[in-house]
Amino acid sequence: MIDLSPLVRRLAGTPLASWSQGLQAQLDTKLEKGHGDLERWRGALDALPDLTPEKIDLVDGLRLDSDCDAATRAQVHQALMGLSPWRKGPFDLFGVHVDTEWRSDWKWSRVGPHLNLKGKRVLDVGCGNGYYQWRMLGAGADMVVGVDPNWLFFCQFQAVQKYLPELPAWHLPFALEELPANLEGFDTVFSMGVFYHRRSPIEHLLALKDCLVKGGELVLETLVVEGDEQHVLVPEDRYAQMRNVWFLPSVPALERWLRRAGFSDVRCVDVSVTSVEEQRSTDWMRYQSLADFLDPNDHSKTIEGLPAPRRATLLARK
Repeated sequence: MIDLSPLVRRLAGTPLASWSQGLQAQLDTKLEKGHGDLERWRGALDALPDLTPEKIDLVDGLRLDSDCDAATRAQVHQALMGLSPWRKGPFDLFGVHVDTEWRSDWKWSRVGPHLNLKGKRVLDVGCGNGYYQWRMLGAGADMVVGVDPNWLFFCQFQAVQKYLPELPAWHLPFALEELPANLEGFDTVFSMGVFYHRRSPIEHLLALKDCLVKGGELVLETLVVEGDEQHVLVPEDRYAQMRNVWFLPSVPALERWLRRAGFSDVRCVDVSVTSVEEQRSTDWMRYQSLADFLDPNDHSKTIEGLPAPRRATLLARK
C-alpha cells in the first residue's frame, strides 16, 4: 500500500485540502484494478536493495551516491532493468547509469532557466516516470504532484522515491480528467509532451488553467510547426509513426490559442528541433526511436513526409 497521508498533511490549509481527503481511496481503487504487469514490476521494486544516499544531486542532474559494493550495484542494475523500457531521464543511482531514451536533462536545461519555482506548489501533468518532478524540487519547488495514468511510469517513480522518501514529490496514476474541476490550487502547472496527444486542445488548456491559482503560471511544451498564426498541421494518419498526434500549431497560433483560453503574458521561451542524439534507442529502451521515425534520406522530414519534430516551450499566466 502507498500511504498518501504525508501528501494530505502537506496540503492541509491549502486550496487543495478538500481534494486531498479523497486521494487515498481513489488511489487504492485504481491499484485494486491494477495492470497485468503490475505484479512483475512490483517484484522489480522489491528486488531493489536498501540503500541510503550519502549524496543527492537534483540540480545538475539526478544522481544518488553512496558506498556500495559491486554485488549491490549489480542488484540495483538488475532491478531497474526489470522496469524497462525507461524513456525519460537519465538517472544515476548508486553507480548505475540509467541511459534513457530521452535526454530529458537537455530539455530541462532549455526550460529551467526561464522558471522561478522557489516555494511553489507544482502540478506536472503527464509526468511520465517523474524525472522532471525531481528536477523541479532541485529548482526549489516546495512540493510537486505528478499525474500520469501509465503504470510502468508509476513504478519507475516508486523506484527512485524508495531512496528519497522524505522529499515532497508524489506520483498519482491518474489522468488529468480524473482531477476535479476548478482545483485552483497550484502555483505552477506543467504540461510537457502532452498537448499534441489531446483531441481537444483548447479544452486541455482550459483544464490546465482550472488547476492554477489566480496569477499562477502554465509551462506548456509541445510539438510545433513553422508558420504564421493561422498555420496548424493536422496529420492525416500518423505523425512520426504515432497515431495519437492531433494538432501541431505554429508558435503564433499556439500563443493565440492560449490567449483565447484566457491566459495572459503569453510568451515563447524556447524552440528546438529534436535530434537523434536527444531521443534514441539504448540498452534501457530497446524499441524503435526517433531515427526510425524520420526520412532516412532527409532528417528534416518524418517518415510520412511531414516536418520533423520541433518543440516549443511557452509560458503563460492565469
